Amino acid sequence: MSKSNAEAAGLNQGPPALGRDARGRVEPASLAGVIQWFLDYDERVAVVRFPAVEALFQWRQAEEQKGAEEPFGFNRAEDRLAVGVMQALVEHDSEPALHTWIKELLAALEDARQTNEAIAEAYGLKPSEDSSVVREAEKIPSRRERDVYLNCCWLETLCTAEARVLGWAYQGLYGRAFRPDSF
Repeated sequence: MSKSNAEAAGLNQGPPALGRDARGRVEPASLAGVIQWFLDYDERVAVVRFPAVEALFQWRQAEEQKGAEEPFGFNRAEDRLAVGVMQALVEHDSEPALHTWIKELLAALEDARQTNEAIAEAYGLKPSEDSSVVREAEKIPSRRERDVYLNCCWLETLCTAEARVLGWAYQGLYGRAFRPDSF
């Protein structure tokens, strides 16, 4: 099967099912397959692979590691996404807990989006997938406001991707689509 035929088949089939072990926990290998599917076929998750997003992630990680006694780093933005999804499912292992976590992600996403829009409008920023948001943010004269903007850009990207994967996982685990107003 050619790559384009394989891609079309993957897109049409949707994400693979999540497997569970004998204790009801999500099997890591099946979760890795789900995350990989979203990275390969879902454009709002796949953005973590864009060079501009990778540059933003590397900036964010460097900022987090400044002054850290034992800095922990990820090689790539997609690694950070995968660990975040895995941690979320381990730490929020019941329907109400995962529901609450996804709602928190969506709230953080909305806050980040609004902040980004306000700052971008105030400084005439026009980031795109081809240009580095880190370079575009250099137009912001205040270091503090530039950091807020870049952190919110990263949060908007990460929360979007995590919410999409976790929303699908929620449906697979609990047999119904995630709805923010339920519970």
